[in-house]
Amino acid sequence: MCYDRYLAICYALRYAAIINSKNSLYLVSFSWIFSCFLMSSELIIIFQMEFCGSNVIDHYFCDITEILKISTSYNTILLWEDFVVSLLSVYLSFLLIVASYICIFFTILKISSMSGRKKAFSTCSSHLLVVCVYYGTLIAIYMVPSGDNAQNDNKFKSLIYTVLTPLINPIVYSLRNREILESIKTLMYKYVRAEK
Repeated sequence: MCYDRYLAICYALRYAAIINSKNSLYLVSFSWIFSCFLMSSELIIIFQMEFCGSNVIDHYFCDITEILKISTSYNTILLWEDFVVSLLSVYLSFLLIVASYICIFFTILKISSMSGRKKAFSTCSSHLLVVCVYYGTLIAIYMVPSGDNAQNDNKFKSLIYTVLTPLINPIVYSLRNREILESIKTLMYKYVRAEK
């Protein structure tokens, strides 16, 4: 999505030639293959681990830190591998998104008309909001040191990036649609009139 917005604003005239069905298929295929490759290496190590004690994971899903808590195996290799996978998948993608938005921001500043700037920024603002919520909670979980009540805090933060982000994604993007906005305004107007 970020690459799409970058091309749409920074290379508007070449957008249709670059984003065609063939290149879109390449981008999606690369994302799937890259993530499967990164995760398969961790899964091989996890399947070789021993779990002799409790099998209760105190979390919403099988997060790697929770799996390591109940494992009785030597897990330093997995911790280092998880660090490398996090760098490649989370932090590298976050840096690419930040770099593309910096380029987008400078391109928007070069637009002479105020209405053009407003339109260009509105096409990016919804994606930027979702990215900030998603990566903000990821970084808060995996980069910020844990406190006394870390287990419950991490559960709540995990809930934000696993449930809230996919939930607000269609809402945020559909609010840019004029027909949906008009429908919402009409419903609110009818509701307010009915209350009076």
